[in-house]
Amino acid sequence: MVRQGKLTVPAGVRWLVLALFGVMLPSAIFPLSPAWAQIGSARYSCIVVDANSGKVLMGDNADALRYPASLTKLMTLYLTFEALRDRRIQLNEYVPVSASAAAMPPTKLGLQPGEALTVEQAILGLVTKSANDAASALGEYLGGSEDRFAQMMTLRARALGMTRTNFRNASGLPDPDQWTTARDMATLARRIILDFPQMYGYFSVPGFVFQNRVVLNHDNMLRTYPGADGMKTGFTDAAGHNLVTSALHGNVRLIGVVMGAGTNYERDQHMAMLLDTGFNEEGAPSVPRTGGGLINLANAATVFSVHPEEPFAERPDDAAEEIERPALPPVIRDHAIETRPIAAERVAHDVALEFARLAPEGQPRVKPVVFGRRTMYHAELVGLSEAEARTACATVGHRTPGCQVIRIGAGAMAQR
Repeated sequence: MVRQGKLTVPAGVRWLVLALFGVMLPSAIFPLSPAWAQIGSARYSCIVVDANSGKVLMGDNADALRYPASLTKLMTLYLTFEALRDRRIQLNEYVPVSASAAAMPPTKLGLQPGEALTVEQAILGLVTKSANDAASALGEYLGGSEDRFAQMMTLRARALGMTRTNFRNASGLPDPDQWTTARDMATLARRIILDFPQMYGYFSVPGFVFQNRVVLNHDNMLRTYPGADGMKTGFTDAAGHNLVTSALHGNVRLIGVVMGAGTNYERDQHMAMLLDTGFNEEGAPSVPRTGGGLINLANAATVFSVHPEEPFAERPDDAAEEIERPALPPVIRDHAIETRPIAAERVAHDVALEFARLAPEGQPRVKPVVFGRRTMYHAELVGLSEAEARTACATVGHRTPGCQVIRIGAGAMAQR
């Protein structure tokens, strides 16, 4: 066994991987892989964990203190998901933007003081663009102030078993007193997956539309590593390039954490090698590599909703009792169907009218969206219930590739 920091790495696994990348041979013949060249640097840490069992498969310096950078936003999201689960907030609820939140340095959505965005838009801003202004606004909204929210974050970290983590803000912007470890970040990622499975789909969203702008997810692992479906990137000068990734092969889900890499490329390549080794060790089936490339926005993750009322469930011991069943809820028409962006406005208009003929309960419309200097158009049918929207999309799907269901709240659209 080879001991690295406080974790033990299987010697056979480690030497095999190192040999494959030429570390056992002179560098003049096989140059040292940059992904493995990070090992031993002052700020490097990594860990790979089985998400189902919590078993640690391998790691280096997993308990050494590191700056989390934007991995901090995983805790901001955990507390947001917790508030949604407890019905203290709703996805379509508006979050005000203070002058302090708007003044956060990039990356950001470009929010202005006095504006508001929905909770769902804020979530999407965090998982795709790692928006500091949205994170600060969420922190202020949930905690009353960002300082108070940071205290809540640290307390929740302790409750989750993250014993070496301290948070000072909601975004991960530099603070000398904000630190964590690779092990603690793996713990947090695992708790998100286990505690909020209905929310985890947000992490694989390839992009969303905000204020007529397309905001793309900049986690390259979603596009380059087979089975990857989240979670978060992070970078500051002091922290280096950080990454938490979860991937699923068969019934095996692994969580990898890499902290302190020299570049995004090194970080991603090293994560891929760690996950490959972990899946091999667990005997997981291989997943074909699809060749990368940007995922089309119209092929985003499946839409789901958080409803204010849980469906009625009858307990077995209530069978002989007189049970007062709740009244059926009113039909909520807050969903729509939408095509992928269409180049010609006239064509989008014709498609929207075709939608209306197939589902007359909805209202057709054409919505422009800006890609850089180019304007394209979505054909939409709005004013549908979720069931109507799913049925309509299934009906037209074979004739209109890229049809997707979206949810519209208070005039703001969050595309997933």
